[in-house]
Amino acid sequence: MKRSVVWASLFCLAIACAAPASAQFSGDVVKIGVATDMSSLYADINGPGAVIATQMAIDDFGGTVLGKKIELLTGDIQNKADVAATLAGRWYDSEGVDMILGAGASSSSIAIQNVAGEKKKIFLAPDPASSDITGKLCNAYTVQWVYDTAALANGTGSAVVKAGGKTWFFLTADYAFGYALQRDVAAVVNKNGGKVLGEVRHPINTSDFSSFLLQAQDSKAQVIGLANAGGDTINSIKQASEFSITKSGQKLAGLLVFVTDVNSLGLERTQGLNLTEAFYWDLNDKTRAFSKRFAEKHKGRMPTSVQAGFYSATLAYLNAVKAKGTDDADKVMAQLKSGGWEDPVFGKSWIRQDGRNMHDVYLFEVKKPSESKGPWDFYKLVSTIPAEEAFRPLDQGNCPLIAKK
Repeated sequence: MKRSVVWASLFCLAIACAAPASAQFSGDVVKIGVATDMSSLYADINGPGAVIATQMAIDDFGGTVLGKKIELLTGDIQNKADVAATLAGRWYDSEGVDMILGAGASSSSIAIQNVAGEKKKIFLAPDPASSDITGKLCNAYTVQWVYDTAALANGTGSAVVKAGGKTWFFLTADYAFGYALQRDVAAVVNKNGGKVLGEVRHPINTSDFSSFLLQAQDSKAQVIGLANAGGDTINSIKQASEFSITKSGQKLAGLLVFVTDVNSLGLERTQGLNLTEAFYWDLNDKTRAFSKRFAEKHKGRMPTSVQAGFYSATLAYLNAVKAKGTDDADKVMAQLKSGGWEDPVFGKSWIRQDGRNMHDVYLFEVKKPSESKGPWDFYKLVSTIPAEEAFRPLDQGNCPLIAKK
């Protein structure tokens, strides 16, 4: 599909044009559910901030769609697949939820993705990273909104290898996200002439990384790839510092790092770190305007890319509902996938048939303490990675929705 066709075909979505006169809404209301991690290791990344961002989008939209009230439900899925699946089933079946946003870890997100596919209900996923969500596990009702492990590999992984980091050892979270991230980064390492010397897997939300870091240190690899996120990334970087690993010549590669992680760790520990993000609060006038409003509602904390994704996905969904005059999942999803729009936080965006929301991503370097001008001034832009280069090609993900030629 050519880009010129893409932008033209979603003109209605971009301007929220008038809906058909015969608007139809189940339960006479539009219900949105935020399933997120409210209190565990990913709560800073999504959590309460995800709820705030979603409510901001609802408020910015006006609180109603064609005269129908927009209701917001929230649930803590604790990053557990069984809890997430149970919540999604209840919301879709008993509570009339039209669309779920979330849902924390890749494992809990995949659980909701499966429920959404079975029940033919919409699931928009700003949280999870596993590229399998738009690959072998894809379905017609799920959109992966912000980033994925393929983009992280093509950004951070590629940059570190090209900068001379040829031998790698992976410290990997022992669940779906970690496996996918290690797989996708390892493929980029090998493609660029590097070599993976080994790996060690750690339990999610562990507090003691000493034995894992010692194995990484003993490998003598130039790069220790941190295939984890949130509290696990923070703890592994802190403890690596205590072991003086970087002082001995090894480099840490934070493969999924958020602005809240850098805030927790401080610039002294993170300076010089390369990272890939789809959003940064200080990127342009639009991101700064959104982030300032968000921070006022969230104790002065700037939004993560995931929290920005909750805002973006909610607005896009509501625009599609308005354009079609219904909350029918098939009609709304067809509208979402019918073309492109200028997103308020991610810029030019469009959704592929495999459910991948396409937009540019960015390679950043964390500033030195002397370069920062104040709180949350953490990143300097290294390069912009166009969407088609950042994300996996449509025909390479093994998504069953994509016909083989």
